Amino acid sequence: MIAATQISPATGWAILLTLGVLWVGLGFLWGRKAKNSEGFVLAGRKVGLALGSATAMATWVTSNTTMLAPLFALTLGVWGMLAYSTAAFGLLLFAPFAVRIHRLLPKGYTAGDFFRLRYGRSGWSIFLIITMIYSLSWLVSMAIAGGALLQSLAGIPYLQGMSLILAVCVLYTLFGGLYAVIGTDFIQSIIILVGIVIIGAIVCTQLDFGEAYQHLSLHQPSLLQIAFPAALLAIFNNMLFGFGEVFHNNVWWSRAFAMRPDVAPKAFFLSGLLWFPIPISAGFIALAAGPLGINIADANQTGPVVASSVMANAGLGAFAGILILVVLFCSMASSIDSLLAATSDLLLKDVHGGLLGRTLPEHGYRRITGAFIVLVGTVTWLLALPQWPIIEVLFISGPLVGSLIWPVIAGLYWKSLNRPLALLGIILGSALGITAYFTLGWYTASLVGAGVSMIFTILARFASPRPFPAQLNT
Repeated sequence: MIAATQISPATGWAILLTLGVLWVGLGFLWGRKAKNSEGFVLAGRKVGLALGSATAMATWVTSNTTMLAPLFALTLGVWGMLAYSTAAFGLLLFAPFAVRIHRLLPKGYTAGDFFRLRYGRSGWSIFLIITMIYSLSWLVSMAIAGGALLQSLAGIPYLQGMSLILAVCVLYTLFGGLYAVIGTDFIQSIIILVGIVIIGAIVCTQLDFGEAYQHLSLHQPSLLQIAFPAALLAIFNNMLFGFGEVFHNNVWWSRAFAMRPDVAPKAFFLSGLLWFPIPISAGFIALAAGPLGINIADANQTGPVVASSVMANAGLGAFAGILILVVLFCSMASSIDSLLAATSDLLLKDVHGGLLGRTLPEHGYRRITGAFIVLVGTVTWLLALPQWPIIEVLFISGPLVGSLIWPVIAGLYWKSLNRPLALLGIILGSALGITAYFTLGWYTASLVGAGVSMIFTILARFASPRPFPAQLNT
């Protein structure tokens, strides 16, 4: 049996502090480019193809990608491995949406601007509630994964590791805004891609594919089954969850607004293509656990344990743990920073300046934004303290975001709709989806939420539709 390698706490702290100082320093440096509020929030609306593609891809490569994709493969087999990769379709389909978004909202700031103009104050409020729940779920799941990872690989106590990761991301986002987020994402995306290629290549050299297939056929035949109901449901559930995540969340809308109009569709499409094989590679690593005789004590740690075990067996020693730690730290930071920036923008623009009607003076903009970034980081830290199971934290929000898919598409491309009926579909889809989550299983929740909302959105198109407000009827 292969044993996993673990780096020393001192080495782990050295890596984290080095990366932390680097990201914070770069955030401070790049933040000097932001001469006004638009520069701080949207990087001057001039982001090009290389940075645009890299930030979208790196943001989507979260700790959930590198840790939940192996869990999917371990429990649902080959279909589970492919199920997580379907989230790439959200980025691919957002490419044409970006063209439409630029046409409808050439000076837009947040996704909230769209919901306010299309669905009025009620729809705007529903959107804000859902997106805040989802954003916090995503943030908390990554904070938990980060703390658990550091504890597993380096023996750093969960609370200390989780706190450090959040603190680093809060600091450089605070100093640099979207300039810092996009700049660090570019570097992190390169590290992630190179690291995953190296890890995957080493696993392939250590695994006899014929023997691996025979082992799975004999000891875990369900993982190879074509007709695996739960896995098949997970494919469509995860695909719809990915659609809902990307279509509604301000992380992606803010990037669409930040990119040049001619760049945005290309960047989202390219980022989706780059991201697609990553969860497949991570899931493949998990399927190697049984054939290689690796004991998985904690399913949430499947990816890091298998990767470090195989690399240790290849004679790489502590280098294995260091490489995995750096790759996973970058995958977490590249998403946490994006969510901190996008969520604080919503709190500032849509809640503070919109629903509450507070003035947003240019001279105090960064100070107020900074307060919201710190607030979001603090709330995330408090919610991550109990160390919930990652899959439960993330997928409980699936039916909520799934119920927004069709209203977003309808709002972008249709010119009339029965808005109260569409909003009722969002509410019922969310409620019934959450019910399905607890009664049927997590792999049905987004399906139910999206399905119910779709029915009501289609009905809203034909049952007493009224034109949307003229501001967006371009």
